[in-house]
Amino acid sequence: MYSVLKSSISLAVFLFLAACSSTESRLPIMGERDVITKEVDGKTVTDTAYYQIPGFQFTNQDSLPVTDKTFDGKIYVADFFFITCPTICPKMKTQMKRVYDQFKNNPDVMLLSYTIDPKHDTPAVLKEFATSLGITGSQWQFATGPKEEIFKTGKSYMVVAQEDAGAPGGLLHSGHFVLVDKEKRVRGMYDGTTEEGADRLIADIDRLLAEYKTK
Repeated sequence: MYSVLKSSISLAVFLFLAACSSTESRLPIMGERDVITKEVDGKTVTDTAYYQIPGFQFTNQDSLPVTDKTFDGKIYVADFFFITCPTICPKMKTQMKRVYDQFKNNPDVMLLSYTIDPKHDTPAVLKEFATSLGITGSQWQFATGPKEEIFKTGKSYMVVAQEDAGAPGGLLHSGHFVLVDKEKRVRGMYDGTTEEGADRLIADIDRLLAEYKTK
């Protein structure tokens, strides 16, 4: 009886979520939010302040500054990796390259990959790596800088990026791609190691682009 009840509840939850997704075209806004109450024209108005990616400043593969301002007015996808990574990074870059190819030359979409091994991954090394992937121009930025600042920035995207002596290469990072909207709000997280995850991301970037067209 318990297993039947559990299955029924699971099915009901699934149908509810499916119904919500079919009627709601806007992507969710992730992260903490604050409710702000203020007076406007003598009336009490309640508004929501959503979490936004805080400012940052690093150096890109062309030895030029890359900051949060670089992505003003852009939808972008962020991830964390390191070039000598022996595990998930090759899979992630294969899938991110698919995203790049899908939106190549779209002025509203950018990509941002942070290395968590800045000692090895200098701007010159990142440039060589980007070239090996066939990346040209500034649409896909590769960022390096002080290690602790990069780790701190990982937390701002709600993913793991840190040293770990027990991890292959001595570094540990999330395999997620993080979708950020033009207001610097997180709108989705995707498994960057699989085709399915990248397919979902590509579809959601299209949804987000369509959302801005209706504004």
